[in-house]
Amino acid sequence: MQRFEYRRERTMEAAASVARSALTAPGAAPGKDSTPARNSAQFIAGGTNMTDYMTLNVVQPHMLIDLNHVPERYKQIESNDRFLRLGALVKMAQAEDDPIIGKRYPVIQQALMLAASRQIRNMASLGGNVLQRTRCEYFRETSWPCNKRAPGAGCAALDGLNREHAVLGTSDKCIATYPGDLAQALIALDAVIETIGGTSGPRRLPFAALHRLPGNSPHLETALTPGELITFIEVPAGPWTRRSRYVKVRDRQSYQFALTSAAVALQLDGDTVSEARIALGGVATVPWRAHEAEAVLKGKVLNEGTAGKAAEVAFAGAQPRTYNAFKVPIGKQTLVRALLETQAMRV
Repeated sequence: MQRFEYRRERTMEAAASVARSALTAPGAAPGKDSTPARNSAQFIAGGTNMTDYMTLNVVQPHMLIDLNHVPERYKQIESNDRFLRLGALVKMAQAEDDPIIGKRYPVIQQALMLAASRQIRNMASLGGNVLQRTRCEYFRETSWPCNKRAPGAGCAALDGLNREHAVLGTSDKCIATYPGDLAQALIALDAVIETIGGTSGPRRLPFAALHRLPGNSPHLETALTPGELITFIEVPAGPWTRRSRYVKVRDRQSYQFALTSAAVALQLDGDTVSEARIALGGVATVPWRAHEAEAVLKGKVLNEGTAGKAAEVAFAGAQPRTYNAFKVPIGKQTLVRALLETQAMRV
């Protein structure tokens, strides 16, 4: 870990301003490709991901900006009949324990409960969680070539040990899996984020537009500009939010990232699907919304057969590698299970 300057700011605006000014510091990465992942300044809240990668020298910021002393409104949960509004500094455990979230947005509660460990969830913020970096071992180990860590270096995972890597949204430059759980629930429910500090000032951005596919530039991971901070996450209420579920399949039952996962929300008229929301995790380079699978279900009676057809469509574009081809059949089974368990919910 290299030496760095520690700053503690009292407002989000001040934190964003300090981060922007750090772009002119020695070692900064100026220009349009200077995303928060490459900035000379990094924000820290829980620090459960940042300190990891600083220790590994994967991330080497010259400055850390502590957000924990900003106003309390960024640490609060608000809910009404129209939306759920989460401050970016709400702890994962705080949201997990919220009774309104558990009742009205169970897919969010379940995604949080199945993430990491309770100790980490006590520390980690929601804003930081959705921005977490990949756990690709070739990204984490600096001796290996990695386009995400060092643009143009190559991708060792393509022909390496790629059991845990993505089969959807990949490119010939990167197949690293997006590791989070909460993001799948948020993208399925059409969440929106609010930010400050961007080049165009405060803005609202669909959560679906936050993460960038790797394409030819896997080092550009999000749509955030240097110094831009997520302040709130807003989830619109709908008739499908109460009938929602998150299913996660992993090598062990706790403290493990998903091999495959599915976030599902349904609006039913009897057994007929009026509205379906599907997101997949553990199998894609970004939080993955399966719109084509949703379309297959709309207006159909939900049963094992129609759920299976939706799963086939969801993985029709999969591009497995040598060691991760098993994710395709397991991913399909995970989605079928999630759909049928969501249908069976009593709401």
